[in-house]
Amino acid sequence: MEPFDAVARTSLLTTALRAKETKRPDRLYEDPFAARLAGTIGADLFGQVSDATWPNRTEPDQKVPSTFDYNAIRTRYFDDYLLAQVKDGDYPQVVMAAAGMDTRAYRLPWPRPIELFELDRANVLAAKESALGDVPVHEDVTRHLIGADLLGEDWSDALIAAGYRPDQPSLWLLEGLLYYIPEEHTRRLLSQVADLTAPGSRMAADLVSATALTAPAVKPLLEVFERWGCPWLYGHDEPEALLAEYGFEGEAVQPGEESAHYGRWPDPVHPRHVPDVERVFLVNGRRK
Repeated sequence: MEPFDAVARTSLLTTALRAKETKRPDRLYEDPFAARLAGTIGADLFGQVSDATWPNRTEPDQKVPSTFDYNAIRTRYFDDYLLAQVKDGDYPQVVMAAAGMDTRAYRLPWPRPIELFELDRANVLAAKESALGDVPVHEDVTRHLIGADLLGEDWSDALIAAGYRPDQPSLWLLEGLLYYIPEEHTRRLLSQVADLTAPGSRMAADLVSATALTAPAVKPLLEVFERWGCPWLYGHDEPEALLAEYGFEGEAVQPGEESAHYGRWPDPVHPRHVPDVERVFLVNGRRK
């Protein structure tokens, strides 16, 4: 099987983080499939991130943001968001862009029948299928796999060919992706999503601030990703304004704020008006 590129390998790190979270007695969610998906590569990546972050958290003047708590909060936040939107809205189509080792088709208690489309490179999706074997998806999920490069030109055609209806409401998740790709590609991707979504559709994503790309506090973590060949390339300090450029009326929260805390965020949360602060945003928006 074709090996993963550097960005795709980060999906194994995320999966290892989910496996670690699942073992906690105070876990924010449970992913019984994460350990088998992460494998030895994911465990190794997890160890490298641990080495880069935990030692520095004892230094009062340079606390590396908690990758572990952030990923737990991000996963739970988007879990809750997807389930609430499917339950309370009319979103029969759910699209996981850069799905990687995502297991929401299997582990979430979907409240209504949905058509779930997983978009990622074919070798990534094939690796997940091989690892999960005959594990069934949730009974209300009809799952469609689209092997395509989101940085290419033809993935939207492949999505439609798999049964996606651009004229029907849809719910999109772009998780763990945008900071790894250049601004030009980020904007093209958001434009493509806008072209594929009917009014009333929703999109959610995580995004870092532009300041985070050079902040001294984040440097030890950024050096790990750069060493792996997948440096952080894009950030935006006003995520709501970014979404508005593509027709989405959005809102953003920071981990540690009331709706994205879950009793797990260990660091101060700076108000949005404070300039030059490294931030992570959990963003969602509605297509106007």
